[in-house]
Amino acid sequence: MRVILAGYNVDSTVIDELKKNSPGRGDVTPETLSASYARISRDPRSVDQLRSAARAEVKKARRSNQTIIFKMGHHSVAEHAVFNFDVIGMSRLAIEKIEKFRLCSYTEKSQRYIKLKDDFVVPQEIKKSGKTQDFIKVIREQNRQYQKLYEKLRPYFYQKYPDMALDKKKQSVLDGWAKEDARYIVSLATEGQLGMTINARNLELMIRRFSSKKLEELKEFNQKIYTLAKEVAPSIILFTEPNDFDGKTYQELRDLKEASDLTKPGKSNPVCLVDSTPDADIKVVAAFLHTVSGGSFQHCLQRARGLSDEKRKKVIKTALYYMEFFDAVPREFEYVDLTFDLIVSATCFAQLKRHRMATLTSQKYNPEVGVTIPPSVKEVGCEHGFMDVIQKTDQVYMELKDCMETGAEYVLTNAHQRRVLLKMNAREFYHFSRLREDATAQWEIRRLAQQMSEQAKKVMPLTMMLIGGKDQYPEIYKSVFGRSPKLKPP
Repeated sequence: MRVILAGYNVDSTVIDELKKNSPGRGDVTPETLSASYARISRDPRSVDQLRSAARAEVKKARRSNQTIIFKMGHHSVAEHAVFNFDVIGMSRLAIEKIEKFRLCSYTEKSQRYIKLKDDFVVPQEIKKSGKTQDFIKVIREQNRQYQKLYEKLRPYFYQKYPDMALDKKKQSVLDGWAKEDARYIVSLATEGQLGMTINARNLELMIRRFSSKKLEELKEFNQKIYTLAKEVAPSIILFTEPNDFDGKTYQELRDLKEASDLTKPGKSNPVCLVDSTPDADIKVVAAFLHTVSGGSFQHCLQRARGLSDEKRKKVIKTALYYMEFFDAVPREFEYVDLTFDLIVSATCFAQLKRHRMATLTSQKYNPEVGVTIPPSVKEVGCEHGFMDVIQKTDQVYMELKDCMETGAEYVLTNAHQRRVLLKMNAREFYHFSRLREDATAQWEIRRLAQQMSEQAKKVMPLTMMLIGGKDQYPEIYKSVFGRSPKLKPP
């Protein structure tokens, strides 16, 4: 056996310096990896020899990419070419739309850990609307309120948790709580930044999708990433033109008569389990029986239905007996699903969307849905000032909406709510619960996750027997198995 490190991410500045200090060469491109890996299925040479050949003949490698990816339809080959992008000075709203692409990696500037200043984007749509001064005025009022809230919340948390306040290592936690609750009043126009890692296949999809978007900030971003990637790897990013599927589908759905009487947000429970797999516990048991036996799934399902509740419980307990707090539950849990209709703030949505293995669709932010006010804001007596800024924000939003086709939502705050539809299989739901019900999780998404778990346990009690936050895992495990797990969360 030979295992060769074929390549890895290198800072572009290092690449530029290497190119500057060495003879000119044209093989500094991820296309050679795509081309060489594409040949593995039909060329008997070893992979390292294929890479060597691709580096020696870059033009030929590019032609090969175009043929294999675009004529023969093997698009997965483009996934071997990976790009890293620094995205700086972009609005919170636009970043949210970028991070909708699931098969990419993002690390974003956190409004929980970094104290915000008066940095915000003034979008082209606002400038063209003639409402720039109204927009800037209310954004700056939001930002002043943020500073006031932070100055009141910081001592509030220090006084509420005196033991933590005496521990220098935990003071940053208290400071972070003040920042994360104060940020509810800042706008979706607030500047952010992120690091993005994306393979060429998903980059092409992103460019094509964004080419049909109307938001000017996304158009500018789209042109920049396309230009940068095309210069380095022209043979693997080709289908980038706007199309009717991306540009017209949802607007035409909105125009349908069937949707016309649903424009007003209906009242409902903010956390509602609207669908789940029938007989979920039985199907999970059947999936385990299928994995470890030679029977068909239909036969295993019939066997699982015939078992007593106690015997079905024994199957699932056996599957989970050796699991530690860091382990994912077995893949058989993916055969059952939970679907929730949720109402969440923009703050909460920013965390919810990070669960990229889930299915998440959302409505637009809408002041009529309401706002989320952090309990701490009420406890320090700032609710009136908070809501005064919200009311001014809503007024400017309505003025912007009346004169703009898109972009009015930039002025809305992290407190403003939207309705989302979220589907997770049971395995992903365990991951969600471990992370978001943990004591270190942000309070709003922790409250949301707790309510979701309570509803999930009602429809699939056996499957959800170990559900809960990471910090609670030892206690939950002991209640099920009568002993503690070997390892405890740090």
